[in-house]
Amino acid sequence: MHIGAVVADQGLVEGRARETLLLRRELGSRALLFVDLRVKHAAPLAGGDLVHDARDAFGRGAADALILSGAATGAEADPAEFARVKDAVPAAPLLVGSGASAENVGRFWPVCDGMIVGSSLKPGNDARAPVDPARAREFTGAVARLRRGDARENES
Repeated sequence: MHIGAVVADQGLVEGRARETLLLRRELGSRALLFVDLRVKHAAPLAGGDLVHDARDAFGRGAADALILSGAATGAEADPAEFARVKDAVPAAPLLVGSGASAENVGRFWPVCDGMIVGSSLKPGNDARAPVDPARAREFTGAVARLRRGDARENES
C-alpha cells in the first residue's frame, strides 16, 4: 500500500508514500517503487476509482511502475483494467500482479509491460509450494511464442 487506504484481512492499511519518498531521498537510494493499485485481499476505503488512483500513484506518489492484481493471490487480474490504466497513464510501466498463467498470458501481453508470476507455476496453484519446472517451461514457452508473434496458442 503506497497511496490511499484499504480495509484488508490485516485491518486498516494506510499508504505512507510521503514517508517512503522522503526515506528514499534521505538514503540516496535508487530503489524503485512498484505500486499495486488494487492490493490483494483488500477493498479501498474511499472512492477506489482506478484511473484516479493510477494517476495519483504515478504522479504524486512517484511510483516507478504500477501493478494491477486480482482480488486474491493467484486470482486473475482484469485485462480491461490494464487498458484503462494504459490509456490514462501511458508513461507508466504496468505489470500484472497476480493470475498470469500460460493459459492467459496472451490476454495480458498487449496491455502490460511485465508480469509477476508465482502461484501459476506451482502445483495446484499453491503459493507455498515450490515452482514446478514443467509449469515454468510451459509459461516461458507461451511467452516465447508471443515474442515471436505466434499468439495463436496463447489465446484464451
